[in-house]
Amino acid sequence: MSYYVRVLALKTATPSLAELRSSLPEGQKLQLETGEETEWSQLILRHKTGEEIALIERNPVLPGELGEEELNEFIEDVKSEKPESAANWLGQFLPRVKTIFAFQLLSGTDIKNGWDGVSSLQRSIRQKMGGVLQADLEGFSNEHGHQILWRFSSDHDGPWEMAVLDAQGKWIAFEMDLGNPKHKQAFLDGRVPEGVRRL
Repeated sequence: MSYYVRVLALKTATPSLAELRSSLPEGQKLQLETGEETEWSQLILRHKTGEEIALIERNPVLPGELGEEELNEFIEDVKSEKPESAANWLGQFLPRVKTIFAFQLLSGTDIKNGWDGVSSLQRSIRQKMGGVLQADLEGFSNEHGHQILWRFSSDHDGPWEMAVLDAQGKWIAFEMDLGNPKHKQAFLDGRVPEGVRRL
């Protein structure tokens, strides 16, 4: 099964290949697969030794197109997710999304710091176009990159940067242990867990 991480961007502009390449770590390269340098549809991120790290697709949110179909699925899916405050926030945010950048992670992600290039490209796109991250089997981030919705399986553990909304609608970011049941319950309730480090 393919695993995807997506940038749900607020603008329709296309980051140029030159801009994206300038953000890559040494030892990785970005190649055009479909489209033009300034109006691309598909890119492939590779190690310079050839291993494929990620396939990147740009899907504008247009009537009848894949981008609109995916976005509508996300809008429907988040309605019943936790914390409720984050689900409500996403319900207002997602209809503003104009472009989806879908990163299909390939085998090169797990070798020679392949993930660094994926993160750099996502950060570059978000800086230019605004937006949030969505990761299969994990959930959604806010615009600062902190996790705001829980979709992890029960076997996830370790430190993770999260955020919840306070009573004034401001994000409070912190680091919690995904495997700690008290931390998890507080987060699902929309609260900062006791004893965690705030960011």
